[in-house]
Amino acid sequence: STTSEIKGMLRQMALPTNKLTYTLSLIENQYVDSVAMDSLAEHVIPLLVKELDPHSVYIPASEMQEINEPLEGEFDGIGVVFNMATDTVIVLNVIPQGPSDKAGIKAGDRIIEINDTLVAGQKIPQRDVVKKLRGPRGTTVHLGLGRQGISDLVGVDVVRDKIPIKSVESAFCIADGIGYIKLGQFARTTSAEMEQALASLRAEGVTKLIFDLRGNSGGYLDQAILVANEFLHKDQLIVYTEDRQHKQLREYADGTGAAQDMDVVVLIDEGSASSSEILAGALQDNDRGTIVGRRSFGKGLVQRQIPYSDGSALRLTTARYYTPTGRSIQKPYTIGDDESYEEDIWNRYKNNEFFSADSIHFADSLKRVTPGGKVVYGGGGIMPDVFVPADTTDVTKYFVEVAGRNILYRYTIEYADRHREALNKVRTIPELQALLDSDKGLVEDFIRYAARKGVAPDYRDIARSRKLIEAQLRAYIGRNTALEDNGFYANIYPVDNVVVRAIGILNDTQKND
Repeated sequence: STTSEIKGMLRQMALPTNKLTYTLSLIENQYVDSVAMDSLAEHVIPLLVKELDPHSVYIPASEMQEINEPLEGEFDGIGVVFNMATDTVIVLNVIPQGPSDKAGIKAGDRIIEINDTLVAGQKIPQRDVVKKLRGPRGTTVHLGLGRQGISDLVGVDVVRDKIPIKSVESAFCIADGIGYIKLGQFARTTSAEMEQALASLRAEGVTKLIFDLRGNSGGYLDQAILVANEFLHKDQLIVYTEDRQHKQLREYADGTGAAQDMDVVVLIDEGSASSSEILAGALQDNDRGTIVGRRSFGKGLVQRQIPYSDGSALRLTTARYYTPTGRSIQKPYTIGDDESYEEDIWNRYKNNEFFSADSIHFADSLKRVTPGGKVVYGGGGIMPDVFVPADTTDVTKYFVEVAGRNILYRYTIEYADRHREALNKVRTIPELQALLDSDKGLVEDFIRYAARKGVAPDYRDIARSRKLIEAQLRAYIGRNTALEDNGFYANIYPVDNVVVRAIGILNDTQKND
């Protein structure tokens, strides 16, 4: 029963259970009206968990699929990337060999009807459209498509199937001999994806790597260990965890990693948390590569997901993790005060930490020294070896207007629509760059478009933000090709000061070799 589950959970937590269990028993057996104990539990358990650390959480059954899906590395659906910027479902990309590809859906198609229900122009939330398109594998969804050059709706039946969710968002050769990998999360398939990405880059002659973990909030601990193993040498400590009984579990590299000889720069920021910090900390503490960017989030607690019989689960903190030098990366928190914990990143911004390394202070008691003599600190995230401040130099009022009001992004959707035939032929980054280079009036055309949408040109602002505007236009258009995120990152990096710095560091190591 739900009551016995709560009792068991409380025993696991080693909290005084007598008063709580007695109260639940009184309500269940003596209260004047019958009470749905399941419903009561849904209210009680979150309140209990709130009195623990900020990362222990109760997950209702209704939210389990949505929370677990990205980490499982797949979902059941039709295999398209779409956008609804103009209240019409525009297909931006079709996953090769996926259900939609097999059914003949093309990039540029509009999904007008789903199972004979009109969705175009109906102001249906994107989340609801996703629900209509997804469903158990093997089931069929009928789509009515609007296609350029055809006046009638094109009817297509798509048999839903397994669709992979990529954790390696991008992997390509960014400069001579230098590869770039953007990892979005640590999912069940991450280590396998990393092996494939590294092998592919090796085949292109890559010997140095930029590994981008910015904004990666973590995921499965075992995947972080497997990825770290790719870079570390045999018997180097990756991470250790310690539970309430002070029992330690230590993880070491086994010497089979494919990137042990690669020079590596790891990019982090305040959005890099948990597994990202384990990986960055393992490389930093073993003097293996250079950490570049801004201080990471500071999550050094390990959660175990404990399922309930009704499909819900308790994600309970069961251990702390430590980097090889013995650093705890967990930032301070006050039990029950989630609000202050959640405001920490905003407070860092207000305290100028995003712009100046001098604003960040660590206690001497948290100091550790790596085998190579580098000083590192615990107690609140991974501090990079090379601090690169947030860059707002080219952010003008005009740029904020066109980006913030989504005008820039909507222009790229309409641009891709107009040039769909040419964009569909793009298969490599050089082909994409040649196509974009051939459009000499891209920025000017956008300025006219923005004026029609209500943002008058400010030519002083435009001159200052031009590189930023052009890079974003090219990047979003590039994402509208078969290259997907490779097309995006290959065009955005020239205005990304962290990536530019990383390329410089790796080029310098080449000179020093």
